[in-house]
Amino acid sequence: MKPYSPVLVAFTLLVALGEISYSHAQTPKQGPDATTTPTLAADEDREISAVEKLVLEAAEAMPENKFNFSPESLNIRGGEYKGVRTFAGEVKHIAASNYFIWSSITDEKLPEGLKDGNGPENLKSKAEIIQFLKDSFALGHRAAATLTTENMLQNPGHSKSTRLRLTEFGVAHAYDHYGQMIEYLRMSGIVPPASRGKSD
Repeated sequence: MKPYSPVLVAFTLLVALGEISYSHAQTPKQGPDATTTPTLAADEDREISAVEKLVLEAAEAMPENKFNFSPESLNIRGGEYKGVRTFAGEVKHIAASNYFIWSSITDEKLPEGLKDGNGPENLKSKAEIIQFLKDSFALGHRAAATLTTENMLQNPGHSKSTRLRLTEFGVAHAYDHYGQMIEYLRMSGIVPPASRGKSD
């Protein structure tokens, strides 16, 4: 895994030392007499929701008959795409990684057939793969809900990473592969949903 970012380290240390009362800070009113007290769990949940929306919309945008598209099939001169994952493989990889990363926080069992980062081999159709993806993000929301300023620096189970680091790493990893999904969509002549109606 990548090293901690200096900003994240500084933030977590300040919270741990009581310099920032993150769970008790007030946010601006969002309506008449509406006040909310943000929590670490809610903040991380929003981060997961943001990437979940992008990834799911991108996955749903790829037609079923192109779900197994790989740039290798385009034989691009000077390109080096031999053996890269298909679009379906990217989606399954995000979901599988979500399970491996976030299940250590919730201590939930992995889905049947999930052995590695490629996801279960029996998932073939677009509908099955997207459902696997949705279920993996649901796990992420459950993991985020367990976070507190008291336990965020604890290492769950046998993990060498903290609960906060694992939650953030799942988000960062999904964004990384979302970028690859976007390239596959454009190579297939599809404008990504997040870019529609905007200037490219």
